[in-house]
Amino acid sequence: MATETPNNVPLRRIAVLISGSGTNLQALIDACNTPRLPHAHIVLVFSNRKAAYGLTRAHTASPPIPTGYLALQPFLRATPGATRTEYDLAVAKAVAEARPDVLVLAGWMHIVSEAFLDVMRGARGLDDACVERAIPVINIHPALPGQFDGANAMERGFEAFQRGEVDRIGVMVHRVIAEVDRGAPVIVREVEVHKGEDLKNDYEPRMHLTEWEIIVEATKMVLDEVRSLSEDH
Repeated sequence: MATETPNNVPLRRIAVLISGSGTNLQALIDACNTPRLPHAHIVLVFSNRKAAYGLTRAHTASPPIPTGYLALQPFLRATPGATRTEYDLAVAKAVAEARPDVLVLAGWMHIVSEAFLDVMRGARGLDDACVERAIPVINIHPALPGQFDGANAMERGFEAFQRGEVDRIGVMVHRVIAEVDRGAPVIVREVEVHKGEDLKNDYEPRMHLTEWEIIVEATKMVLDEVRSLSEDH
C-alpha cells in the first residue's frame, strides 16, 4: 500500500476500532484522499466482534484495508488467568504495530482502560511493540457533552427530549480519556429533533448523517495537529 501521494506528500495513517456494521468507518473510507480528508489512508480496522460487517467493508475497500479481530471472552478463555487489562494491552499492541497518526473509535463497544490509553500516550511500553510518539484517540458519541454518557445515549436522549426533560440533543466527537465520554470535545453538533416523531424512522437517520460528517471532520482536525509518522521514516 502506498505511503506517499504522487506529490511525495506522506499519507497520514488512521487506525479504526469497530464493533458493528461500520457505517462511520465507511464514511472515513469514502473520505480518504478527498478534499474532506486529504493525504490520508486507513492502515488498520480492528474489531472485537468477528461478524462485524465493518470488517467486510475493510476487506472490500480499494485497496483492501488490513484488519484484525480479538474478542474479549475468547481471549480470556484461551489465556488462563488473563485479565481485562491484558486484553486491552493486546488490542493496544495491534494498534501500535500499525503505527497510526490517529486512532478513531467508530462504534467500539468496549470502554478503553487506563492501561490502553497509557500505551497510546507512550507512557507504557509493550514487549515487542512501541509507540514512537503519542497517538491521539477520538471517539464518536451520539449525545452532547455531559448529557448522556455511556450506552444507549441516542435512545435515552431522544426519549428525554420527547418527555420535555431536555430541549436539544445531538452528537459529538471527543478525545478519549478514562472517564467514559468525558474527554474534551473536538466537534459538537446538534441534530434536529421534533416532538412526536419516530426514533427509528425520523431522528436516527438524521443522527447518522450528522455522525458521518463530523467523524471525518474531526479526524482531519486531529491529523492536522500532528506530523505523520511517515515523515519520520
